[in-house]
Amino acid sequence: MSNQPRRTFTPDFKKQMVQLYENGKSRTAIVEEYDLTASALDRWIKQSKATGSFKEKDNRSPEENELIALRKENQRLLMENDILKQAALIMGRK
Repeated sequence: MSNQPRRTFTPDFKKQMVQLYENGKSRTAIVEEYDLTASALDRWIKQSKATGSFKEKDNRSPEENELIALRKENQRLLMENDILKQAALIMGRK
């Protein structure tokens, strides 16, 4: 298995690939001609149909957004708890 660097594509490029597909060019032909993975092209097509955006944050489900928010809140509460524990230790020494 080769370790090729991860490639990134501009939103304009992704949009052009989706337009080629929507205009009738086969998925296989696009993948081969532009050296893409089929999964990447499929994801771009799905994102284009769902939201018109290729940004991951624009294509998250409400459940994914809620999970991210809950994880952030949990991290904040853990930090607050650590701070209060440290304060209690310091106050106990006096």
